Amino acid sequence: MPRRSNRGSEKQARIAKSDTIRSVPTIAVTPTVKVETREPVAEGDTSMPKSRSIRKKKIKTESDLEKQTIKTPLTSPEEIKTNRVKAEAILGEQQATLLKGASKKRKATTKGESGEEAPDDIVPKKKRNNRKKKEEEVVMPLAERSVVGILKKSMYIGSHTSAAKGVHNSIDNALHVGANSFALFLQSQRKWVNPPLAPEARDQFRAFCLEHKYDAAKHILPHGSYLVNLAELDAVKAERSYTAFLNDLQRCEDLGIKLYNFHPGNTGKRPRPEAIARLAAQLNKAHKATSTVITVLESMAGGGNVIGSTWEDLRDIIALVDDKSRVGICIDTCHSFAHGYDLRSPEAFRKTMDGFASTVGMQYLKALHLNDSKAPFLSKRDAHANIGTGFLGLRAFHNVVNFDAFQHLPMVLETPVGESPDGKVKDWGTRAKEIKLLEGLIGLDPETDEFIKEEQRLQDIGAADRKKFQEVWDRNQQKASKKKKIQVEDSDGDDSDASCKSCDH
Repeated sequence: MPRRSNRGSEKQARIAKSDTIRSVPTIAVTPTVKVETREPVAEGDTSMPKSRSIRKKKIKTESDLEKQTIKTPLTSPEEIKTNRVKAEAILGEQQATLLKGASKKRKATTKGESGEEAPDDIVPKKKRNNRKKKEEEVVMPLAERSVVGILKKSMYIGSHTSAAKGVHNSIDNALHVGANSFALFLQSQRKWVNPPLAPEARDQFRAFCLEHKYDAAKHILPHGSYLVNLAELDAVKAERSYTAFLNDLQRCEDLGIKLYNFHPGNTGKRPRPEAIARLAAQLNKAHKATSTVITVLESMAGGGNVIGSTWEDLRDIIALVDDKSRVGICIDTCHSFAHGYDLRSPEAFRKTMDGFASTVGMQYLKALHLNDSKAPFLSKRDAHANIGTGFLGLRAFHNVVNFDAFQHLPMVLETPVGESPDGKVKDWGTRAKEIKLLEGLIGLDPETDEFIKEEQRLQDIGAADRKKFQEVWDRNQQKASKKKKIQVEDSDGDDSDASCKSCDH
């Protein structure tokens, strides 16, 4: 062949090879995709965590192919075709694996739409319900509630309980300490304006009372606000007190409660008879605005301007109330003792109760607050102590729980309760123990070694508090004695000065 023709063939081969290179397609290199997935855990297997993070294979997707491309020349069309087929096969396999894993995850975590149960080898992750767990812990009783019918006397002993987050919660809290009666605040006792009673809370309260056999008309004793003074003279302040008082009474009737305990108030340095008349007038007004609730006056400890410390004060208030069926008395053992009504020995207890019966009338006694006293007799100090640890002592409460006239009345503990170090959580265990202690005194002989030993144990616990309050009382008595002596000496001095002082007073 001619030499020229060979040169032409080589030129054509080079042109064909160049065209082949220009026609080479591009393939993509994709980044690693990290996928969070769950590993199936067999039922009952607690040795492995429910889920953990694992690394999947490198996945190439079509979108990634379009975004990141690197041109790589291949040497022949056959290699191009082979690599393309391999890439498509790998991509298809990885996409199928991913879809399969997602399908398993849906089956394990969703049941609703198909109505089918999840496979046995896959356990869905359960959400923690800490609120439900906390509620279950709250209602676990510290002490079982006693059946009153099996006690030797029908004493309904209970506790003031919390009504936080709804009045219906007070019932769970009463069950928590084994109470057969209880008290609560129907709204904040330290605010004038409060949200209205929620219908859901009202309905649950009524339902729970029926379920747990609490007679709301007899054995539930709400406590009134500390702010209210129905003997207030100032018109604006008096109206504010009355409005808050009436609101509580209306809540009682919404809840089916018939007893409402409150502090009588104070004279405001005005004449006592006038203050008592104002108080009675407010009660008459409130009784006309409601229909069933009984307003229960609490016996108080203090002297001076405080109303309700003496049996005579309580008698005078009742005398001015038009509807006598709508008024009653709650004796607080700490308050009455501190003011001067002794309950410690059987003889002193009988004398005190005889005095109440003759002055006020036993028909008006509707409830009791059971509290020992850190302050001594006649101190007129309101300082509650745990049962048996104060100046009243265990023998006084033996007298109380064995007095027949107190049967069927709500007997509510208001003794101190422990707290956590941060003060956020109260320890109600003391109340639960005190309820059982008081129930155990019913029918018990106080001369037994068992009683005497327990009496001394409790006195030892409260010795430091009693000593502290006794010292304060002694100092106050000394000051009062010196002041009285100076006044007497002044009155025995210059007659003209004495007459002037008398005029000034």
